[in-house]
Amino acid sequence: MRPDPKHPAPFPLPCNPPMSRARFLRLTAATMAGFALGTPTAAARVGSAPSAALLTRPIPATGEPLPVIGCGTYIGFDVARDSAEHQRLPGVLQALFDAGGSVIDSSPMYGRAEAVTGELLAAAGSHGKAFLATKVWTRGRAEGIRQMEESLRRLQVERLDLMQIHNLVDWQTHLATLRDWKAAGRVRYLGVTHYTAGAYDALEAVMRAEALDFVQINYSADEREAERRILPLAAERGMAVIINRPFGGGGLLRRLRARPLPPWAAEIGATSWAQVLLKFVLSHPAVTCAIPGTSRPEHMADNALAGTGEIPEPTFWARHSVDAS
Repeated sequence: MRPDPKHPAPFPLPCNPPMSRARFLRLTAATMAGFALGTPTAAARVGSAPSAALLTRPIPATGEPLPVIGCGTYIGFDVARDSAEHQRLPGVLQALFDAGGSVIDSSPMYGRAEAVTGELLAAAGSHGKAFLATKVWTRGRAEGIRQMEESLRRLQVERLDLMQIHNLVDWQTHLATLRDWKAAGRVRYLGVTHYTAGAYDALEAVMRAEALDFVQINYSADEREAERRILPLAAERGMAVIINRPFGGGGLLRRLRARPLPPWAAEIGATSWAQVLLKFVLSHPAVTCAIPGTSRPEHMADNALAGTGEIPEPTFWARHSVDAS
């Protein structure tokens, strides 16, 4: 459904007042200064442990620090309980938590992923370590409520950290419900998602018309369309940004893995191509967290290292291009 920018907000709550241009420019300038010094920015340091630990950035709506690397569950967590893949998943979550991470993102669209995630967290007693995000992906108020109730049951929680409207499906209906749920304390944050630049016109209209806590989008070294309008608008409107395709949509990481790391990777403390690509994403000051998906503990640990140490300034990538064509 394409949103109508003229349609009034169902519940015009001023929970996230628009950020002024002057404030946005001041925050951006401060972030760039931190990058230029080669140290974590003020945003990255909020609530974070020593420099070797995973950096955090604040959720604009509240200032709550969020670790900059999380874990997506698409494909990797949609596995049978008696499979070899399932046996590796406790190690994935442990690697995330050991690194100081917390964000785990799922969806009813991901098959068994929500249920598997909930079972693993319950078995390890780790619900308290997780920032749990999932989505509503259906049409109609009653069906949306039913699906969200089922997500709570599968994830084995009474309240979610973040509920998102998946790919803007019936977004006006679900946004009204989510505002009710947020007021009742059933969700802490609400947002919308998409995974393709072809939806950015519709996404931009929603972002301009509505007060949202989070936006989840695709952004990578080979999918940079979000830089034009979506990322600056998120910063202006005070919305946290989760990146759901940090390794690109065309097998970018698979192609790069066949090549040796360039010498300049050492300048930013990257020891793998995955870390290079994640540091690229985190270089944009509007990005709050990236959620690469994996079902392997060693990959989760490697991904988390991208959120430690130096995050390069954006101009670094003008001098050092990531090109796997």
